[in-house]
Amino acid sequence: MNTDRNAPIGVFDSGVGGLTVVREIMRNLPHERIVYFGDTARVPYGSKSKSTVLRYSRQIVRFLETQNVKAIVAACNTASALALDTIEKEVQLPILGVVKPGATVAVHTTRNKRVGVIATESTIHSHLYRTLIQAEDPEITVFGKACPLFVPLVEEGWTKDSITREVAGRYLGELLEKDIDTLIMGCTHYPLLRSLLREIVGEKVTLVNPAYETAQALKRMLSDMNLENQAPGGEPYRFYTSDAAEKFDAFAASILPCRVPAAEQIPIEEY
Repeated sequence: MNTDRNAPIGVFDSGVGGLTVVREIMRNLPHERIVYFGDTARVPYGSKSKSTVLRYSRQIVRFLETQNVKAIVAACNTASALALDTIEKEVQLPILGVVKPGATVAVHTTRNKRVGVIATESTIHSHLYRTLIQAEDPEITVFGKACPLFVPLVEEGWTKDSITREVAGRYLGELLEKDIDTLIMGCTHYPLLRSLLREIVGEKVTLVNPAYETAQALKRMLSDMNLENQAPGGEPYRFYTSDAAEKFDAFAASILPCRVPAAEQIPIEEY
């Protein structure tokens, strides 16, 4: 384990969606340094098998370990759902996923004990949100809905487009018929659709953003382990991708709260 408090936090995702988690870490833990890896060559993870997602995640974790990180955030719901349990046992570093923080908040938020989850196919089929929520409160009913079209629409920049609104209406209509009062945005791309989702679900449904909840969980974890950065400075942020660094840079510039250095492309298969 790396006990250097000034070491960076490693964050990874299947592509650009995990930048919503980076954005929340930047806002809520402004002194922390970040090394981010986006697996843009192999996105999406949401339609891939558990063994493939585990292999990809292991390669990325090995790369992040070479960057001397002090903790790792799997800023990908699919990787959190399919690979996190295994990887936790294999690495010495503290590692955090995005599923558990969102699930815990949903348990404490719902009043009628009816929670909806929108996510990728793999995350929905893993039933991890349901398992974690019902472990805390067995009386809660969880309704999952895979929304595979959301990721490409967000990456195309169509977050307020009429096509995205129509797709969202179709996906969410089914969940709203179940009388949910809480909706987990169970994919890191989905917070970028927050205003559109809010219009569709109305004010009575609480939207849970696991990206924000993960940043808060990270803050608590670093504090508990005495790993908070005490000497901010130097190079705060580094970004790496497995492909299409220019497209990644444009997306990062559009959603992050500050200017960040250009991403460097690396051969992740070698790790």
